[in-house]
Amino acid sequence: MPQIKSQIKRVKITAVENARNSAKRTRVKNIVKKYNNAIAAKETAVAEELLKEVMSVVESAYLDGIYKRNTASRKIAELSKKLSELKKAN
Repeated sequence: MPQIKSQIKRVKITAVENARNSAKRTRVKNIVKKYNNAIAAKETAVAEELLKEVMSVVESAYLDGIYKRNTASRKIAELSKKLSELKKAN
């Protein structure tokens, strides 16, 4: 444990930021799982609604610095592709 006052403060702030970032990352993972389950169940209407929400959450994570630009774009593109393939199959 640090002895310097400013370093003690940094440790506390880092812990809070780490918890916040973990929560945001978990939120993205959960919404993507929900979306993938809808795709697996071949529920096109539900998947379309969830895609909007997924895009919003991933974009938010990018703006907050959780993901880099290309990572966020890749995630959105992969998920959009799954939906379009599901639509073509129907």
